[in-house]
Amino acid sequence: MSLSAIPTADELERSGYVARRRWFGRAMAVLMFLSAGLSVFVTTSIVVILVGESWSFFREVPLLDFLTGTVWTPVFTDARFGILPLLAATLQVATLALLIAIPLGTVMAVYLSEYASVRVREIVKPALEMLEAVPTVVYGYFALLVLTPFFQQFIPGLASINLLVPSIVLGIMILPYVVSVSEDAMRAVPTGLREGAYALGMARWQVALRVVIPGAFSGITAAYILGMSRAVGETMVLAVAAGQNPNLTLDPREGAATITAYIVQMSLGDLPHGSLAYSTIFSTGLVLFLITLGFNVAGFWLRRRFREVY
Repeated sequence: MSLSAIPTADELERSGYVARRRWFGRAMAVLMFLSAGLSVFVTTSIVVILVGESWSFFREVPLLDFLTGTVWTPVFTDARFGILPLLAATLQVATLALLIAIPLGTVMAVYLSEYASVRVREIVKPALEMLEAVPTVVYGYFALLVLTPFFQQFIPGLASINLLVPSIVLGIMILPYVVSVSEDAMRAVPTGLREGAYALGMARWQVALRVVIPGAFSGITAAYILGMSRAVGETMVLAVAAGQNPNLTLDPREGAATITAYIVQMSLGDLPHGSLAYSTIFSTGLVLFLITLGFNVAGFWLRRRFREVY
């Protein structure tokens, strides 16, 4: 192709090519702005609805009684509105799930990032991500009908409806989130840091623990926060296998209702709109939203605090 065949700027302008490029760029900018605005609008709408519907509840139930009460019977004649049983079960399940997902997920992420071959990584990562495709209700019935009878053979006093087995299943469910995000963060650590560590005589495991993990700390923290938010907000596994009885207990062998399980239970019931019992759906949802928000704010602060700039 000769230089004379290349169109000049004036020819492109006359052909309308530049105008089309400008129009396309402006259209994409507007589309991206609308997409970002939509996410903000949805989040704001959720907050407004939760706060607005909860306001009528807290006008009748003191906030202190709501946060410190140990009995939750909103549909009884002698209604009690202490959210501690639901809150304790929710945090207990999330903690047990993370005790499984975080250590196992971190070890698997280190293996995939630092030890596994390309072939192994291409097999293991899609297999892990397939766990996300399984419906959560299937996990719930698997925990109830398969794992619970199995663990009852080894754990004395384990009830047929309990918090322990759903927590184990939930830990497996959030494992792909922890592994995938952590492994991506570790692989983003510059190769030069690894080579420098190897040049100093470090073994591979020392490079992983002292160089890669600290260098990817912000991404690993994001994985943990994502897993925690997923564990706190899980619904069907807990509604099926953990029970729907608000029970204040610290024994995971017993069953108890979590916040999400209670919301499912009340949403399926025949509660009159505007009643105090109906408002508990939004008040408990607001608590769940604040818990998740707190974890995300903590994760954002940790990422900013320990982010490495290369």
